[in-house]
Amino acid sequence: MADRPQSGELFGVPYNFERPSIRRLLSSYWQPGDSMLVEKPFGIGYTLNLANWRSWIVLAVAGAMLWLEQSSGGASAEDRDDDDGEPVEVVVD
Repeated sequence: MADRPQSGELFGVPYNFERPSIRRLLSSYWQPGDSMLVEKPFGIGYTLNLANWRSWIVLAVAGAMLWLEQSSGGASAEDRDDDDGEPVEVVVD
């Protein structure tokens, strides 16, 4: 296994399994000149570039969605329906 590459690209998706250092972790999440998505410092795929303002919007939307889900009590659509316990007729053509 020592002769296999630790980082590269497979089908257009980057991967990196080299041991991460603190400097590499911090520099990969903060790249002011790059786009919203940057290669992950460890693992497979991409991550958010926190130096890009669009990434903060994505985080804010995800946080708001999580907050709304938590504040609704976690009731799913099936739990909120008025179920009388009566059978339902389903017609399939």
